[in-house]
Amino acid sequence: MTSSGTALTSLRLLFHHHHHHQDSLWIGRAPCRSSPLPRLLLFLWLGIGGQVLQVSASHQHFHPHSIKIPGDITLGGLFPIHSRGPHGLPCGELKKEKGIHRMEAMLYALDQINSDPELLPNITLGARILDTCSRDTYALEQSLTFVQALIQKDTSDIRCSNGEPPIIRKPERVIPQVSYASTAPELSDNNRYDFFSRVVPPDSYQAQAMLDIVKAMGWNYVSTLASEGNYGESGVDAFMQISREAGGVCIAQSVKIPREPSDGEFDKIIKRLMETSNARGVIIFANEDDIKRVLEAAQRANLTGHFLFVGSDSWGAKSSPIADLEEVAEGAVTILPKRACIDGFDQYFTSRSLENNRRNIWFAEFWEDDFRCKLTRPGIKLDPDKKKCTGEERISRDSLYEQEGKVQFVIDAVYSVAYALHSMHQDLCPGSPGVCGNMDPVEGRMLLDYIRAVNFNGSAGTSVLFNENGDAPGRYDIFQFQMTNHSHPGYHVIGQWTNNLRINLEEMQWSGGDKSVPESICSFPCNPGERKKMVKGVPCCWHCELCDGYQYQLDEFNCESCPLDMRPVPNRTACRPTPIIKLEWNSPWALVPASLATLGILATSGVVITFIRFNDTPIVRASGRELSYVLLTGIFLIYLITFLMIVEPDTVACAFRRLLLGLGMAITYSAMLTKTNRIYRIFEQGKKSVTPPKFISPSSQLAITFILISVQVLGVFVWFAVVPPHTIIDYEELRPPNPDLARGILKCDMSDLSIICCLSYSIVLMVTCTVYAVKSRGVPETFNEAKPIGFTMYTTCIVWLAFVPIFFGTAQSTEKLFIQTATLTVSMSLSASVSLGMLYMPKVYVIIFHPEQNVQKRKRSFKAVAQVARLSQKSTSEKQNGETKIVPDRSQ
Repeated sequence: MTSSGTALTSLRLLFHHHHHHQDSLWIGRAPCRSSPLPRLLLFLWLGIGGQVLQVSASHQHFHPHSIKIPGDITLGGLFPIHSRGPHGLPCGELKKEKGIHRMEAMLYALDQINSDPELLPNITLGARILDTCSRDTYALEQSLTFVQALIQKDTSDIRCSNGEPPIIRKPERVIPQVSYASTAPELSDNNRYDFFSRVVPPDSYQAQAMLDIVKAMGWNYVSTLASEGNYGESGVDAFMQISREAGGVCIAQSVKIPREPSDGEFDKIIKRLMETSNARGVIIFANEDDIKRVLEAAQRANLTGHFLFVGSDSWGAKSSPIADLEEVAEGAVTILPKRACIDGFDQYFTSRSLENNRRNIWFAEFWEDDFRCKLTRPGIKLDPDKKKCTGEERISRDSLYEQEGKVQFVIDAVYSVAYALHSMHQDLCPGSPGVCGNMDPVEGRMLLDYIRAVNFNGSAGTSVLFNENGDAPGRYDIFQFQMTNHSHPGYHVIGQWTNNLRINLEEMQWSGGDKSVPESICSFPCNPGERKKMVKGVPCCWHCELCDGYQYQLDEFNCESCPLDMRPVPNRTACRPTPIIKLEWNSPWALVPASLATLGILATSGVVITFIRFNDTPIVRASGRELSYVLLTGIFLIYLITFLMIVEPDTVACAFRRLLLGLGMAITYSAMLTKTNRIYRIFEQGKKSVTPPKFISPSSQLAITFILISVQVLGVFVWFAVVPPHTIIDYEELRPPNPDLARGILKCDMSDLSIICCLSYSIVLMVTCTVYAVKSRGVPETFNEAKPIGFTMYTTCIVWLAFVPIFFGTAQSTEKLFIQTATLTVSMSLSASVSLGMLYMPKVYVIIFHPEQNVQKRKRSFKAVAQVARLSQKSTSEKQNGETKIVPDRSQ
């Protein structure tokens, strides 16, 4: 460098540590949070050599704790060499791994690049490295060191060799940045952070990987747990947003751990997570301390094995968060950016000593901390409690050493800038050794384009490239902490994620060595025949409701009623035809009525045969042969209807049911009514005069009977005309709450009401006949059949009074058809049997067993009947007044 104005390009690459939320760096913390300063800043600066030296010297004077390595192009880096200082001090204790390892990784990468004849030949990369002390405000001050030359420049004391003032071209105030550790999802916003790139994947990729893990295990209901701050909150926000967009996973609870948790805070967190105990899966974005305290709280609550943790890269494969809490952490699935141990860096770093690493101004402090000894320094008194350092100690031999996880990414970040500069040099300075005029100055946007275009094999052998947002591809290893059935308990790799998930579920094991994946679901799948009733606002939660009654499961969310002629299958996933039944002959409900009817028909046939055989005998003639045969025909039809009611319904059977159901009773009770009416009229007339009443001859009696019967027949034929007889299958009658008992009933189109209407005329005849029987109760028993008819009607009324409640009381019975049919037919058979037994069995008995009584008696005239009627009336009157009883003359 000379003061003659020879141009020198100084390119500074700022590395700034941004470990998750607590070390994030923001420009302008107050009054509101603005854009974050990423971990890796690339600053392009052009000036005159003397100025560079002056500026550099000024910087060194103002910031003594910095490393400067000369070069044609200088890369600037920011690293958290020290931790945050206590009580307002900017810096605290040395951070060996996150600070020294990462910073040395940059120096190692520069050495490799500068020694590579193929990469940036004839161009040497230098470095300017500052300490952020893990504090965002202090890191901001340090980063301003690199841009002060752009903000203000005093050139009053600088002159060219000819005495004229220098001409300084001001570069664009743009800073391409490359980060090795920033994972905040918002940095992917190309509109706000268009000059930002990173070699690590953003947390949104991590969140996607964690969501894919959750789905692979069949979970759909999980809680999230985040440490308050940028890392935890943005990670959980990314997970929740991606899960909402993808669907299929619901968040039960989203719990935040305060920055300064109070006593009992973690117990409250565990208690809150247990409010949705079905959400056993817990997605956790938290720092190491918070993770450990969450596990401790779960152990105190005796919930070992309940929670299934899915941890972010802050948990990774670290042992410190789970120390002495292995049982609670067993089964935890964690994620870590895919990385490799760089053997070359191990060889480089373990060979560093106080003699060969003087360029690292913090190395002496590292040496003392790593070997727990004390170096002799001018003006510093030796601590008697610590041994003196000999300088012969060796890293890894005399101290524990394990390569820090982000070393790979630091190296890749430096190489990505080197490859970008290499491509730029080839395009702008073809054939020119060193930095040419076309790179004097370099436009920041052009350099950004070259950075975004790099694609090379990184230190771990994987490709390093950037997408349109400056993000590196997501590559993660998936671990599970396993204890049981392992010779080496600890974290075991069970899969990988590179834009899609590859996981081996067979290698996973859970609390107690269980191989089956535990469930973390809001609601269990519904059984067949159950529909999902969704919980409002929670698409993963539902209640299972059985498709009840005659409903079947139409789809996942709906039930629908089966058609009337069908019923659901047992699991209610479809409908099946309802069985059709009818009254079978072998049923007890049919056998009993049929047996009674058969006996009745035989008995009726016997009476008819007897009457025909002894047609001209006095008893048969005295009973009124014409009406007797009509009455016996009615009784026969009453018995016959039983078989028509039991037979399988068809059009013909239904027609005869309508016709004969009321006809038999109409014939029977028409004949009885005619008889009782005749007797009543005769005796009533006899009380008044000796003139016989009209229409008491046999032909008149038959005419009256057939007129009464014709009313029933006419009504039936009108019914035929209005509603032709036909069969129906009644599915509503036997449709109880339990569809397994549902039956379709094959029957005639005759409702309960129509049956009663069909019998109503006969009931009117019966009641009228009973009334006449009551009125004729005083008639001497020698006068025909007045009293037997009376007893018949009394008994018949009792039978039919019992019939009504039985018939209608079975309306809700599952065997309604059978009970009602049996009740109707038995009632009709009993009423026919009463009539047959009381009116004709005594006569048949006399005819067959006592023929000597079947003789002609003296024929009575109406005059004699009238006399008996008057004597009967007088006797009744005197008896009522307490006078002597007059016995009528039976000799007439």
